[in-house]
Amino acid sequence: MATSYDAIVIGAGPAGSSAAILLARAGRSVALLEARPFPRRKVCGECIAAGNLPLLHALGVDEGLRRHAGPELRRVALWHGEERITAALPAAADGAAPWGRALGREHLDLLLLEQARTSGAAVLQPCRALAVREEMHAGRCEVHAGDDGATLTLRAPVVIRAYGSWQPPPEDGAPWPRGRRGSDLLAFKANFHDTRLDAGLLPVLAFSGGYGGMVIAGDGLATLACCIRRDRLAACRHEGGAAGARAGAVIEALLRGECRGVREALDGASRVGPWLAAGPIRPGVRLGDGRGGAFLIGNAAGEVHPIIGEGISMALQSAWLLCQELAGCADAFRCDTRGEMSRQQIRRRYAARWRMHFCGRMRLAACFAHAAMRPGIAAPLLPLLRWTPALLGIAARMSGKTRSAVTLPCEEAFPGFIQGSPS
Repeated sequence: MATSYDAIVIGAGPAGSSAAILLARAGRSVALLEARPFPRRKVCGECIAAGNLPLLHALGVDEGLRRHAGPELRRVALWHGEERITAALPAAADGAAPWGRALGREHLDLLLLEQARTSGAAVLQPCRALAVREEMHAGRCEVHAGDDGATLTLRAPVVIRAYGSWQPPPEDGAPWPRGRRGSDLLAFKANFHDTRLDAGLLPVLAFSGGYGGMVIAGDGLATLACCIRRDRLAACRHEGGAAGARAGAVIEALLRGECRGVREALDGASRVGPWLAAGPIRPGVRLGDGRGGAFLIGNAAGEVHPIIGEGISMALQSAWLLCQELAGCADAFRCDTRGEMSRQQIRRRYAARWRMHFCGRMRLAACFAHAAMRPGIAAPLLPLLRWTPALLGIAARMSGKTRSAVTLPCEEAFPGFIQGSPS
């Protein structure tokens, strides 16, 4: 098999597969590495904001999206204790796709991966990146491919890290450091049949020590996802005398007990499969100053508190922002000094655009998350929201639900980007 490419993309989630599609359509040889087999369920709120739908259409997966996604998301709600406050979600600014949808990651990730393969990317799956190292004017990626224990070394002038935040491949092969703190946020998700959740409603859950959300994500399944502090989860186990209980059972009992909306939505519902867990999540910017090394997109660049459901948005949009820069500069794929200078310029431009579009969303999400987890902060806000529920829609607009960081390029400027046209 080939070991030299124009670009190596590590991680085949929405960010990585999108980058592989765009670069392959632009005529570049791309290796897309993914450690796990697809399809697979994943801890995620699964909301796709309206501003991303034109991007998914251009990537060529809108037919699958329409087939599997849930209903249009037209209303937002806050569920806190016995409170249920609802408001209209604002429509997208351009009007082309006014309302967002929700789609299970077992569908979204597979649709994008298969589109990357169709576009010409070499998909290596399962294939785990062991280490990423810089060489003179290129990157070297050591990977463990397949079930036979084979280790390969791939090289490319452009290396893109698009993995999640929990198991990033190290620079030098050293183990990823892990610590346990009471303030760690652990993420959980489960799917349910036959819920009483209204179609098109996107409720945000607020409870002491955590936050979450519900949505109908297609195929008749509702997704219930949340983040909870490690110390709050431990306290719930202790208080309920369930020290040996599975975390998912504790989480479900907590949400039913503390949120009337969840309790009523799950009345008569049946869970499909086990609770999934991941984490701890590490919200924050990891983009760096753009001086060297691999390009970062998705959660590798920065992770947002999932309370505003912008994780998929930032994954898709960051991939587009970077690939528009790369596709417009042939020198970026040279393995010489000129190529490295071009990549450094692109890193600086991309980092500046990334921060301009996403840092505000991340700060706002952090404010919402900390307010939701602290009853002393959330409780005084409830009378205001009862009196003016439209503030929920305003908050959704501020968080990026109605706009995209990406302006779709014209076909003449970026051949191959739009609808899979030949490069």
